[in-house]
Parts: sequence; structure tokens; C-alpha cells
Amino acid sequence: MMKQLSLISILMLLCMGCNKTDEVKTRKAIFVIVDGIAADNMERLQPPYIFDIAKTGHYSRGYCGGAVGTYSETPTISAIGYTSILTGTWMNKHNVRGNSNIDANYNYWTLFRIAKEQKQSYKTAIFSSWTDNRTVLLGEGRPETNNLKIDYVFDGYDLDTLRFPKQKDDLHIYAIDSLVCQKAASCVQEDAPDLSWVYLWYTDDAYHQYGNGAYSDGYVLKEDALIGKIWEAVQYREKNFNEEWLIIVTTDHGRDIMGYGHGGQTERERTIWMATNLKDVNKQFTPNSLSHVDINPTICRFMGFTLPQDVNFEIDGTSFYGKRDISDLHVYNYEDKAILSWQADDSQAMVDIYMTPTNHYKEGGKDTWQHVGTAKAGDRQFTVDLHDAPSNIYKFVVVAPNNQLTIWDIKDQKRPFAPKK
Repeated sequence: MMKQLSLISILMLLCMGCNKTDEVKTRKAIFVIVDGIAADNMERLQPPYIFDIAKTGHYSRGYCGGAVGTYSETPTISAIGYTSILTGTWMNKHNVRGNSNIDANYNYWTLFRIAKEQKQSYKTAIFSSWTDNRTVLLGEGRPETNNLKIDYVFDGYDLDTLRFPKQKDDLHIYAIDSLVCQKAASCVQEDAPDLSWVYLWYTDDAYHQYGNGAYSDGYVLKEDALIGKIWEAVQYREKNFNEEWLIIVTTDHGRDIMGYGHGGQTERERTIWMATNLKDVNKQFTPNSLSHVDINPTICRFMGFTLPQDVNFEIDGTSFYGKRDISDLHVYNYEDKAILSWQADDSQAMVDIYMTPTNHYKEGGKDTWQHVGTAKAGDRQFTVDLHDAPSNIYKFVVVAPNNQLTIWDIKDQKRPFAPKK
């Protein structure tokens, strides 16, 4: 009897130890947009904190601006870039066409709405100079966003001219960035929101005034030091709490050759960069694949968020976290047929092809998605007969076990939007 009791006691102690070490960690995500730093300047300077994040995980170049010359071409302008990151879609969908007079299409959900639509309750936070990032781009409190509410709000400092009066070289903006990072680091360390967005502004101002050179270099390094406070807060949480954090640091656009401007489709303006602490990234996290629109699905997968099919089928990006089966979807026409082609990471994976000849979703309506076939990923193409579904627009989704790809096919394709000046 005593031997049996001893054995039971040992097993209980072992189980208690297992529970402590194997307990599932609570996941948190934070992304930082530091405005307008060209990738070549970032790599030349190698700011220590951002590159410490990358040494923990990975760094890569990527692109912004959609596909040049197609319906998804997207100007390399700040608020447009933020919204592509937030929604995982290009401008033809989210409809943010500049930094002012913004008319966002809230049918394309931001990360913050996705978080708030989950069955589980998630706390969200924003740390930003511009109030518009919250009230306009996220659409807080609007019926179109289901009255989205952000839990922790630190923004609008650009409107506080008493606290931050205008300074030479717009250095009051750098003072605002300093406060934004202080608030973000403190909130992360003390409250640990589940999803957070930090926006830093001054690097873009520095480049607009001085272009490439020592002045702008200096403020890239100073902004990096501010980001370091947030990174240290994330590390503190992981060390002292049962939490696993995803941090992504990126920029909203590149710059023209002299560093003063942006907005066009030159290679330097389209080239962005990304640093993350994720150790395991897939082939999406490479310069020819990685883009702004990949951040939304990456955070969704890391956090375990689920999306309604109609929302999910509009996402243009691919998660760089977890497995990827297919990539690089294209479509071209031959007579009354659409020929879809892609690349396969897993040739044995099966893919399902869906099509709709309408775009009611854009106006808040519903599209009827038809399952038009199944193929092996290794086939790398599929032909859809369009004869019985005449339309000026077709939307396609190719769904593999571990990721999906979306594309539009538009007759007489023209860029549907021009950027607002």
C-alpha cells in the first residue's frame, strides 16, 4: 500500500512539473511602422535595436505599391501603406488614396476589427501622433466597422500645440515620437495588450527636408533607440510572464533616388524592409515575395484569428509564419477561358479553385463564390471556362491546405483609382 501511495505521489509531482513547463503561452502581437526609411539606408546603418530583433528572428527586403500597371498598383504614400498593412489588401480594395480627404472602404476589415470580431476577447492598443490613424483608417466608433473600440489609446499629440509647439526642422514631431514610444513601452510592460500598432513619424520629415545624408541617418538611429524601449518591454514580458510575442518592424514606403520624395513606382520607392523576431519563417519572407499585405495574414495566423470566408477571400497577402504550399498566382485569358498559374512549395498538396463573376463585396454586398475545380499544387495551373458566366470582372481564390492566393481578372484592365494629390 505504501509503495502504491509513493508511486502516485511521484506521478502527481511529475504531472505538476509538466503542467508548468508545457503550459501554452499567451500570444501577443505588436507591429511598428517607422515612416519612410529606404531599405538601402537601413542596411547601411544597421540600427542596433531593429537588427537585434532581426537577429532573434529575420530581416528581409520586400515591396509595397501592388503590381505595377495593373488594377492593384498602389502609390507609395504613407496612409496608403498603413492601410495596406492593416487590411492585407491593396488600394483597389481599401480605397485609401492619399494622406488627406480619405474615403476608406471599411468592408475590408483591418487587423483591429478582425481581433474584435473573435469569440475570445482581445485587448487592442494604438500609439500614434495622428488621430486619423485611429478615427479614419481604423474607423473607430463608426457603424461601418461595427463600432470598433480600441482599448488603449495614445494618439493625437500632433494637435497638442501647447505641449508640442512647432520647432525648427519639425523637431516637435521627434519629441512626439519619443512620447509615443515611451507610452508604448510602458503599456506593453504593464498592460500587455493583445494587438498593438505603433506609428513613428519623424524619419519621413527628416528625409523630406534633408534627403539622404548625415541628418536623416542620425534620426534613423534615434528612432531605432526609441524602438529599443518597446523591444525591451516585449522581452520583459516574455521573461516574466507566460507570453509569446510577435514583433514586426517595417516602413510604409521607400524613397526616390535623392531621398527627398516618394509616391511613385521606382524600385527604390517600392522597396521596403521588415524585421521580425519570428524564428521560423517560410519562403514568403524573401525579397521577391514579401510585401505590406503579408503582415495582416501573418498576425492573424500567429494569433489564431479566424475570418469569415467573404472577408478571408479578399486578403491579398500570404502569411510568412507557418507552412506555405503555393505562391505567385497569375491569370491570363485565352478565348473564353481564364488560365490560372502558380508556383508550388508542396507539389503534393491539393488545391481548390473558387471563382465569382461579381464584386458586390466592394459595396458591402455578397459575392457567390463557386467551386470550379480541384487540382494538385504540382500541376501549377488550372483553366476555368468563363463561357457561361460573362462578366467584366472575375475574382479567383486558389485554396491550399496551408495558404490561399487571390487574384482579379478584369476585361480591358485599367488602374481603377488615381491617387489624390
